[in-house]
Amino acid sequence: MNGPLLMRIRFAAALLTLSPASFSASTVLADIGLTSDRVVVSTANEAFRPANSTSVQSQSSFVQIIPESEAQPLNPGTDGNTGLKSDADWPLRDSEEMAEQLRAALDTLGVAPDSMDQATEHFLVGVQRDDIEPLNAWVDAASAQFDVLSELMRRLNGDLLSTARAMDPNGPDYAIVESMPNELRAALRTWIGRELVRARYYDEALPIFAEVDPMICPDPATLLFYRGACYHAQLKIKDSLSDLRRLLQRKDQIPARYARTAEMMVADIKPLKKDSLDEISRLMSDVTRRLDLGRADEATKDREQEVIDKLTKLIDKIEDEQQKQQQQQQQQQSASGNGGQSDGQASPMDDSRIAGASGQGDADRKKIDDQNGWGNLPPAERQESLQQISRDLPTHYREAIEAYFRKLATQK
Repeated sequence: MNGPLLMRIRFAAALLTLSPASFSASTVLADIGLTSDRVVVSTANEAFRPANSTSVQSQSSFVQIIPESEAQPLNPGTDGNTGLKSDADWPLRDSEEMAEQLRAALDTLGVAPDSMDQATEHFLVGVQRDDIEPLNAWVDAASAQFDVLSELMRRLNGDLLSTARAMDPNGPDYAIVESMPNELRAALRTWIGRELVRARYYDEALPIFAEVDPMICPDPATLLFYRGACYHAQLKIKDSLSDLRRLLQRKDQIPARYARTAEMMVADIKPLKKDSLDEISRLMSDVTRRLDLGRADEATKDREQEVIDKLTKLIDKIEDEQQKQQQQQQQQQSASGNGGQSDGQASPMDDSRIAGASGQGDADRKKIDDQNGWGNLPPAERQESLQQISRDLPTHYREAIEAYFRKLATQK
């Protein structure tokens, strides 16, 4: 392939990446003289595009130019989305695959085929046309065909916290939820857990979706992101890193807001040390969150006591280190000798410590009298000194100084 043609191919690829969705790919391909069987255009999964996006293709389209001799047929199912191999251990489902899961769940419930068709169409229209979040559209479409789920969703929208608590293992609604098909149960728990995390109800969120399997959940990216964020807020380092790192296995395919936030959370919590000042600060923030939510229960008091205990432990540790440091300094000073001399060099006294040297404090008095000639200067030097002393003084001061020296000279 010659140089000018290669440059035109690269320019066309850049246009396809940056142009709006209405830009015609076939026009560019025809212009550079390539047929479509030599170009693979891959579009990001519509089901996981960023919320409120106006054009999915304009945000996530890219072009990969492959020489015709190296082109290989795609193997659908290898990656579940593009056919490319992936090291991720969880599936990333597009809207069509989520629709198939919806049909499977409704079929388990015994829903009529016409109603299943209606539900899947409702879901696909919500995701592809109305730009509704995939998880919301999935649960809404299922609840329209399943009265039990519809009643639960009505209660959740009215009182999220109380209904979520009723779904705990000891709650009255636990058996109802567990009797649902696997896909429906996973979607419902992921939806409730996400809403609880958004409302900062981390304690209630964890039991809801802690055991949800990403392999079954219709929207595993949302599950891993919000569950990882919940573990992060609760300072459960190992669990948080596990979910967030699994999510980032597909960081180039999940929504950008998930990938970037997950990377920041991993970088934030990974270096956190137990009993450190950073951990104590986070625990204090958690106490503030609980009080903001109007909670002064035993759990909040236990968290406050934990903060006090860790602060006490940290203060004791710092005091012990300071005491050891002072002892080492004293030992070094004792080893250097009473005079503070070590190898002929003086060891300066610390400003914050009282000197321990002993002595009578006597000193010879300096004998100053007329016989020593103190203060007598040659006339020229005396005149220069007089000028220096009186240069910046007012006139009457200068005159008094001159008079003093004249009187002194006369007496001599």
